[in-house]
Amino acid sequence: MQVKTFYQLSHDELFAIFQTRIAVFVVEQACAYQEVDEVDKAPDTLHVFSMYEGALQAYARCYQPDAAYCAIGRVLVSAESRGKGVAQTLMARAIETCRSHYGQLPIRIAAQTYLTQFYQSFGFEPCGEAYLEDGIEHIDMILP
Repeated sequence: MQVKTFYQLSHDELFAIFQTRIAVFVVEQACAYQEVDEVDKAPDTLHVFSMYEGALQAYARCYQPDAAYCAIGRVLVSAESRGKGVAQTLMARAIETCRSHYGQLPIRIAAQTYLTQFYQSFGFEPCGEAYLEDGIEHIDMILP
């Protein structure tokens, strides 16, 4: 897994990241929203990803939206890489990245509810009730 800021990403890496995020979140999950946003290029945002033969396998972005916590978002595994253990490696690296870059702040995620047990296996705890975001049920979770 690689970790880079926006400006450290190569053009090919950035294209693969945006292409795969749109393929998963906008096309596959049928959610029309502004997928690429200002968080992507914020100086403190870190992009955690894995490439294989020029294709993006897995991706997450780590950032600090608030002084009280940091966050992991846009978590995905490409369709071709699912079921191969890549998600576990990605999340472990994203958590490690948050801890090393943002300190011991709590880590928040907006998890799709069907992945609650997966995130709980890393120590995340649900906080609040499930809600719909872009037509998909989510729940906020936190890793203290």
